[in-house]
Amino acid sequence: MNNLKLEALLNDFLSPQLMKDYCPNGLQVEGKTEVNKVITGVTACQALIDRAIAEHADAILVHHGFFWKGEAAEIRGMKYRRIKALIENGINLYAYHLPLDVHSQVGNNVQLAQRLGLDISGGLEINNPRSIAIYGELDTPLTGEEFAARIAMALQREPLHIGDNAPALIKKVGWCTGGGQDYIELAVEQGCDAFISGEVSERTTHIARELGIHYFAAGHHATERYGVKALGEWLAKEHGCDVEFIDINNPV
Repeated sequence: MNNLKLEALLNDFLSPQLMKDYCPNGLQVEGKTEVNKVITGVTACQALIDRAIAEHADAILVHHGFFWKGEAAEIRGMKYRRIKALIENGINLYAYHLPLDVHSQVGNNVQLAQRLGLDISGGLEINNPRSIAIYGELDTPLTGEEFAARIAMALQREPLHIGDNAPALIKKVGWCTGGGQDYIELAVEQGCDAFISGEVSERTTHIARELGIHYFAAGHHATERYGVKALGEWLAKEHGCDVEFIDINNPV
């Protein structure tokens, strides 16, 4: 497939033009014109790039790419080595950040819900059809300890659980994968019993305790592992692309 055609196909599916983001979405580093082999992964780190080179890939598709708002513009050091490796090997780099978080089919939030047995009700941001944070319900109410165990089993990672002053049972849950911890107060406003994000901040503990909500920090990487994997599977199934997901271990 032509590399620009692949970008157009991904843009059509994910609609990045509808999101105000912190980085460019789409083709970030141009490589070979013809794309046969695609490697997917969470972050365009050197380890993933090295694996793509070893697999003779023509493209890498990630959730966390390059050129973030506020970062230094100079291409030197770590950034230089990553981009140099891509260019020297003709590897296209495609990245989709918020559009992949919120997508209704392959999005990180939807994929997390499927693994935790959550039925999605809507967005925590009222009147925003592309709310970054969403909420839903468990079929059967669980204690905080039971829900923590379910998260650990689904993500293969023990979550941080703060449950002081929280309800005895969890039914309504809000969540936002990755660095979505600051949506916790919105979850409280929407009547959630629990809130899940990937990362946690020092203030999050006090907010959870004082507002009486269960909070689970389940890992940025762990909560966002499945969106890009599902996107790659969609490419393979719907468009016949040769796609391989590579999970670079990250405990955070």
